[in-house]
Order: sequence, then structure tokens, then C-alpha cells
Amino acid sequence: MKLPSGSQWLDEVLWDAQGLVPAIAQDVATGEVLMFAWMNREALALTAATGHAVYWSRSRGRLWHKGEESGHTQKVQELRVDCDKDVVLLKVEQIGGIACHTGRRSCFFNRLETSGWQDVEPVLKDPKEIYK
Repeated sequence: MKLPSGSQWLDEVLWDAQGLVPAIAQDVATGEVLMFAWMNREALALTAATGHAVYWSRSRGRLWHKGEESGHTQKVQELRVDCDKDVVLLKVEQIGGIACHTGRRSCFFNRLETSGWQDVEPVLKDPKEIYK
């Protein structure tokens, strides 16, 4: 991934009041939406510089290198922003095939049915085996 010189591209992102921007990870090959997370300026800069997804964990209050515990990393092929520059899209290769902490391919495994929200995607690996 080629980076522009300087930080003007980071200045163009519309960060929220907490200095965050929503980030969507999408499988580069299939277009499947894998997950949603948040990025701060440092996370986006590191992602662009390293080619590996780095997010801001609001619950941990720190940078979160995707796959740091699970090994299920995301190799970033392309970075985009939406028309308002307030949402980041990462087109990624999902290493290990699992993006969700529940052991599923995607975090979007609940579908609204007449009976309510239903899990419609299989667990590929028990989270107890992933996070030790």
C-alpha cells in the first residue's frame, strides 16, 4: 500500500468528539462485511504504515492490533473513506478465516427473523480454544 507523504490525508478524516472514526472491515475477495470497529488517528496511521489492521479498543482504552491474541489478523489491501470522510473502509485478507471473537467468520451472524434475532452462521472455532 502506497502512502502519501505527510499527514494531510489523516487531517482530512472527520474524527468524532472522542477522536474516533468508525471502521468497517470487508473481505477483499468476496465483499463480505466482516466486522465493525473504531480507529483513532494513531490506529489509522499504523494500519496504513504496516498494512495490518489496528483499531482503537474503547473497552480496553488502548490500541488493538487485530489478531494480537487470536492470531486472526487482517492484511489490509486497500483503505477507503466514504463521501463525507467520516467512515473508513478496510478491504482486507482475513488471515485464519475468523474475524469475530465468537469464533465466526463475520461479526454479522445475527439475522432478524419473525421470531427475533437468530444466529445464522456457524461457529468455526470455539472461542475457548482461540483465547487462552
